Parts: sequence; structure tokens; C-alpha cells
Amino acid sequence: MSDTYTTIQAPAEGYYTEKRSKFYAFAHPVTTVEQVKELNSFYRKKYYDARHVCFAYRLGPDGAVFRANDDGEPSSTAGKPILGALLSAGISDVVIFVIRYYGGVNLGTGGLIVAYRAAAADAIAHAQTTERLMEGQLEFSFAYEKMNEVMKTGRNMQARIVQQNFDNTCSITFAIAKSRLEELEARLKAIR
Repeated sequence: MSDTYTTIQAPAEGYYTEKRSKFYAFAHPVTTVEQVKELNSFYRKKYYDARHVCFAYRLGPDGAVFRANDDGEPSSTAGKPILGALLSAGISDVVIFVIRYYGGVNLGTGGLIVAYRAAAADAIAHAQTTERLMEGQLEFSFAYEKMNEVMKTGRNMQARIVQQNFDNTCSITFAIAKSRLEELEARLKAIR
């Protein structure tokens, strides 16, 4: 099991033209559906005169949260090809918007699929990819006297402290690479 997944570092742009229709593609790193909605609103306002503002996104380390939107284009001719470009690139936590300006000539369903996929792929090609760590979290409660041992174990395992509470019973929430989560839990339980 790999502890990383691929995403993009910063926004990137792509472009494709076919029979005078222009397809402007914009890729953005995102982590929530709310960010996608904000970007959708932004592009609809900025390109208010465009015929279509289509998009697709994948969220999460495994891309389990996804959506494709055709925005009035024939079914599955815009959003799905954009999503296909994301899948082909193997990236997640990314949204791609493709804005289409109609050139007066119908492209047909095959032409639309090729155009949207090519525009999205061009944006991905201009993006710089990066690896992100897949983390799991573990909350651990313990007696105050065990503080040094717990902290030392977390530090030795290269776990990151997300939250801590020191009271009669202390608790710390650690974040660590998913593949090491069970090992951290076993080591902490051995301290009790």
C-alpha cells in the first residue's frame, strides 16, 4: 500500500480549438466540494458570455469523491472526458473547468468528447504535480505520568500532533502515514 497520492501544486491552464470553437481549461488543486463551488461561481461570472462552463473533479487520496458536469452539452460529452483526463493522469484533489466559446460549427458528440478531453489534458500537462502523504489519525488517552514516553514514541515514529489535551487524563491526537498507523497504536498501547 502506497502512502502517497498525486495532485497538482498550483493552478494551471490549457487550451484547445476545433472548428472555431475555443476551449479554455483551468486546473486547480482543491480539497473540498465548497472550494469547487466557489471556483464554479467565479468562472461563471468571469466567463458570463461563454456558451458552456463544464467541469469535473476528484477529491481524496483515492479519488472516491468525484463529479462530472456537462453544463448543457449533450450527455457525457464534456464532464466525463474531463474526468477521464484526471483518471488518466492519476491525480486527485483537483478540479478542471473547461469554458467553451461556440464557433458556429457543430462538432458532434465525438468532436466534443475529443475537444474537452484534449483541453483538460493540456491543462494537466501545464501543471506541476506533487506527491501528498495519506495520513490516518489516532487519538490516545493516557495518565499524565506517561507523557514523556508517549511524546517520545510519537517523535520516534515521526507522527504529527494534531491536537492535545492535558488534564487529569491526557489525550493526544496523532497524524501519521496510514501504513504506520497500526504500529503507532501498538506502541502506544504498550505504554499503558
